[in-house]
Amino acid sequence: MFGITIGDPAGVGPEIVVKAMNDMSKYQEKYVVYGAVDILQYYVTKFGLAEKIVEIQDPDEYKEGYLNVIDPNHLTMDQYEIGKCSGKCGDAAYQYVVSAIDASLSGKLKGVVTGPLNKEALHLGGHNFDGHTEIFATRTNTQKYCMMFYGPMKIAHVSTHCSLRTACDRVKKQRVLDVIELLNQALQMTGMKKPLIAVAGLNPHAGEHGLFGTEEIEEVIPAIEEAKKEGINVVGPIPPDSCYKKHIDGEYDAVVAMYHDQGHIAAKLGNRDMCVNCTIGLPIIRTSVDHGTAFDIAGTGLADETNMEQSMLCAEKFLKGNVKF
Repeated sequence: MFGITIGDPAGVGPEIVVKAMNDMSKYQEKYVVYGAVDILQYYVTKFGLAEKIVEIQDPDEYKEGYLNVIDPNHLTMDQYEIGKCSGKCGDAAYQYVVSAIDASLSGKLKGVVTGPLNKEALHLGGHNFDGHTEIFATRTNTQKYCMMFYGPMKIAHVSTHCSLRTACDRVKKQRVLDVIELLNQALQMTGMKKPLIAVAGLNPHAGEHGLFGTEEIEEVIPAIEEAKKEGINVVGPIPPDSCYKKHIDGEYDAVVAMYHDQGHIAAKLGNRDMCVNCTIGLPIIRTSVDHGTAFDIAGTGLADETNMEQSMLCAEKFLKGNVKF
């Protein structure tokens, strides 16, 4: 059994969750939704779905044939405005996430699939995290972790939610090595016995032998060499403007990106609906949609649940590995 969080109630999260959960025949696992009963009922009614909602207090109370919901704070439709950023919704989204994480750590859930949250709302609600990844790492007391896109493209990130200047400073041998190791482990969980991982350079032309920056020479190459000593099949640094095309063409099984946009632009350019955001290195499984709260279309019925469905199926795929995620 997995937990699903609706994310920020003012965004598209509640809509894509009820749509994705409307046909459970797609999935092999059972799912408990962490969100607001009143809000979920609003969307079920609005879209004419056949789901019957039941509120439970614990995953152990799961009832077959229902949309099982655990509601930590009972936010109602009259307490916020759809499509508007607010601290009330940011706090609610946080409570859904930590409740699902705690249930997973206790062994009652096998992992968590998360809907989109809004970072500004999260901060307004009193929770100063950069995003889901940091919440999961803090709540599970995990030190070595990273963000990974899993789908047609498989990309792990050395850094994510920080300034570009800070991202450059975070390219250090140990961090790059950690991400290579985490990516290799995650790929092996999906059945790849000896994946070939490409490490993208930080600088144009991967530094051009030091002409355009020395990070590759001083940090990235030493990390790659260390990973090779561990038996990991890894190459690089590869110029960023070519390594992703080679990955798409099948030359590499996955790529280590040096920073947020280097990996995200490549993944989302042609495969947005199929790319799932994962946090690897945690003691529990965590997958997520790779899009935001989309306040501009929240409540309109235009939100597409495809990426949420892919996130659920991806969680089930990683579950088969039955090891640390």
